[in-house]
Amino acid sequence: MSSRTIAIVATQGVQLLDVSGPLDVFAEANTQSGTDAYRLQVIGVRRGPIEASSRVRLLPDLVIEDDPQARRLPRVHTMLVAGAPHIAEAPPDAMLDGWLRNVVPSVRRYGSVCSGAFILAGAGLLDGKRLTTHWAVADELARRYPEVTIDVDAIHVRDGKLRTAAGVTAGLDLALALVEEDLGREVAMRVASQLVMYFKRPGGQAQFSRRAAPAAENRSALQELQRWVAAHPAERHDVPALAERIGVSARHLTRLFREEIGITPASWVEAARVAAARQLLEQGDLAPKQVAAECGFSSVDTLRRAFLRVVGVTPADYRKRHALAES
Repeated sequence: MSSRTIAIVATQGVQLLDVSGPLDVFAEANTQSGTDAYRLQVIGVRRGPIEASSRVRLLPDLVIEDDPQARRLPRVHTMLVAGAPHIAEAPPDAMLDGWLRNVVPSVRRYGSVCSGAFILAGAGLLDGKRLTTHWAVADELARRYPEVTIDVDAIHVRDGKLRTAAGVTAGLDLALALVEEDLGREVAMRVASQLVMYFKRPGGQAQFSRRAAPAAENRSALQELQRWVAAHPAERHDVPALAERIGVSARHLTRLFREEIGITPASWVEAARVAAARQLLEQGDLAPKQVAAECGFSSVDTLRRAFLRVVGVTPADYRKRHALAES
């Protein structure tokens, strides 16, 4: 079996786990398969150590500054771009963009971990693609690059030769999926076992997201209504009741929600109630029936269905993973 070269591009301020996590998965795959299935490289942009956001320094194996046209780059099977906490605010890097555009056509797979998607998008390598990124920067990526389709709840996404991971630890999930592609399910399962990680992580990003239900931007009356609903989730919040509260017709309220937020009042109320239920489940004190009643759901089953729609896991599973530890 010939080695597959895995190259991870790391910029200054990189999130260390975006680099080290996938590399550890591939290295463990070598151990579990008993072969040199993967040859691992870290690629820097300019000469010198790469200082991660944690202040740990990495020494790159290759430097783009020394080969800006990628003419001396050994054949790469899979290239991933790691993210960094403030990468969305970083100015464009023409040398990095050009290098990526030279490399991507020749690789078998390419992609990003976390906010590394901003670098690929800036180089024009995500146009027309479906992908994922960290939930906290997904809206900004979509705003800046409307040509891409973002699955904000996915842990990792495959679209042709493109592979993208949601954020930080999701890079491990992506790397494990690539190991399964290359070496088969059994090797990938042994890697997951050794690294004490899920072979297939349950649920999506929504269970980790701390985003509130979307808020109105320009209309103070609608903003006040949203704050009131969030503070009183158990009250009656059908469209006529909400419209009466701010003195407009039901039709006009529905139009306001669609224009300002892009969803119906009912969908927004459901998201607000689920957000309230998440807080109660994390506290871990109330029974499911009490959580449902406190948050305006008519039954535990109604809470469960709404929770699955919005968060992607059941309330019981969410509580197991996110409730406060008992002292």
